[in-house]
Amino acid sequence: MRFTTAGVVLMLFTPLLSGCIFWADEITEIYEPISEDDLGAYTIVAPIDTGINVYHNHFIMNGSYPSSLLDGLNVTMICDISTEGTWQERYEADKESCWDLITSSDIVWFRGTRIIGTSPDDATDIPILDDPQDGHGTAVTGAVLDANPDAVIFFVEGFSDAAVLAAANQPLVDIITTSFGPIGSVPVPGIEDATKIAVVDNKKIHAGAADNSPSPAVQDSTAGPPWSIGISGYAEEGDDQKETMSGSYPDIAADWTQILPNHDDIDGYHETSGTSFATPRTAGLLSKIILTLRSDFGDYSSGADPEKRGGFLVSAEGMNVTNDDLRDALNLSAWYPSSSTWDPLSGTMPISPLAPCTQVGWGVVNESNVQPIIDHIKGSPEMEQRPSDVVMCMEANQAIREAYWT
Repeated sequence: MRFTTAGVVLMLFTPLLSGCIFWADEITEIYEPISEDDLGAYTIVAPIDTGINVYHNHFIMNGSYPSSLLDGLNVTMICDISTEGTWQERYEADKESCWDLITSSDIVWFRGTRIIGTSPDDATDIPILDDPQDGHGTAVTGAVLDANPDAVIFFVEGFSDAAVLAAANQPLVDIITTSFGPIGSVPVPGIEDATKIAVVDNKKIHAGAADNSPSPAVQDSTAGPPWSIGISGYAEEGDDQKETMSGSYPDIAADWTQILPNHDDIDGYHETSGTSFATPRTAGLLSKIILTLRSDFGDYSSGADPEKRGGFLVSAEGMNVTNDDLRDALNLSAWYPSSSTWDPLSGTMPISPLAPCTQVGWGVVNESNVQPIIDHIKGSPEMEQRPSDVVMCMEANQAIREAYWT
C-alpha cells in the first residue's frame, strides 16, 4: 500500500508506531488502497522454520501488497523496518517500535519486503526474526524465492502442529514447505496430523524434507505421509547423482547444494546443503507453475479453499487444477540422470539403472521441469507416461505409505 500525505503527517506525531502499524479500522484511512489489478496473479508459499531475516536484500521488493491481500491473510500489524545501517543497527532501531510489540496472535507484514510472518508457538525471544545463532529459516525462504522470485511469503516460525496449522488454515496459502523432522527418520509422531489437514481437508500442497541420511522416507513424519511430497537431494550442477546422505525412496529429489542468504547481515550469502533446501526450492518451482497458469488464465486469487474455490489451486474459465493434477504432472516430469556422469570422488551415490526409484523416487526435479509441467497441464504437448516398472515401484511406495499413515 502507498502512503498518503495524511499518513506521513500522522506518522510524524506517532513515533512509537514508526516501525510497526497495527492493522485496525481507525488507521486504515492513512493508506491508499491498491487495486487488485496492481497485484495481478499471485501465489503464496508458507515456509515453516526457525525464523527469517527480514532485513536481507534477498527479500526486498519494489512494490507493495494491496489491502485485500493483507486482509485475506488476517494481517494485524505492519512494521516499517529500518533500511539504513548494519543488521544489528537496524534491529536495535526497530526493537521498541516493532519487535517488542509482536505477540503470538499477530500476523505481521514487513513493509517493503515479500515477508508476512507469524510466531504462533510463542516460544521465541524475538518473534519471527531468525535466531542470531541459527539461520535455517532464512536460507529455507531464500531457496523458495530463488525458484520463484515473485512468490508471496507467509512465514511461520515454529516446528509444532500449531505452526503448520497457522498456514494450513489460511485460505490463501497455496503451498506449505517444512524442512524439519526426527533425525534418522525415526518412526515417531510429528506434524503429520497438521499436514493432513492442509492437504486432504484444505487442498493445499505440502513439500516435506526427507532426512539427511540414507534412511527411507516412507516412515518419516515430514516426508512420508502419502498426502505429502517427500523430497530428497541430488547433486545438481555436480555429477547429477544422488546425495549419499539423503533420504531414500522419496517422491522426488531436488537440488542439494545452494547459495542462500545469511541470517545476520543484509547482503551476505553462503553455500549450504541438505534436503532442508531441496524442499523449499521444489515448493518455489511448484508455486512458479501455479503463478504462470493463474496469470495465463486470469485467476487473481490464491489457495484452494474447498468452499470458495472448489478445491482448485487454479480456478478459471477453461482451467481448473487440483493438487492431485499438479502432483501427477510433477511425477511425469521427473527424470533419472545417467549413472555415466558419476564422479567416484564426489561423495555421491550413482543412480542405479535398476530400480532408481528406490533412490530418488519418480526422479529429479529442477527448473527444466517447469515448462513441460505447464504445457502438460494446458494439454499441449502432454508428457509421455513413465515406464511401467517406474510406475509399479512408485505405486508400491504410495501403498506402503497409505498403509503406514492411514
